[in-house]
Amino acid sequence: MSLLGFDPPQELESAIEQARGANRRTYAVPLEAYRRGDQYVLVADAPGVDIRDIDVRVERNVVTITVQRRPAFAPDDLVLVDERPRGEFVRRLLVGEMLDSSRFTAHLGSGVLTVLVPTDHEEGGAHG
Repeated sequence: MSLLGFDPPQELESAIEQARGANRRTYAVPLEAYRRGDQYVLVADAPGVDIRDIDVRVERNVVTITVQRRPAFAPDDLVLVDERPRGEFVRRLLVGEMLDSSRFTAHLGSGVLTVLVPTDHEEGGAHG
């Protein structure tokens, strides 16, 4: 059985920013992660984010999702309300087995990012 874990330094980073008096609350990318057969499925909310502002990396047993959310208003606009979170949001998922970084897929639709990451059975000693 593989264990799923989340990167605690991200939580610490958010706490440090808040302690510094940031005028904006920092949010993590909401995420669901589960295993289905021989692959991991990650589903992350990314409303209002362009596909070009999303980076997904798979290395060994870690999946990293980085989302950059930019403001909708232009520098010359008169801003009346500014409550939407923006900036760079990073989530890391640690799994207990090697992942196949050459065959993962990612799709963005209706503000939802879906990442499919197959396990790498060759790394686990399936041949030899």
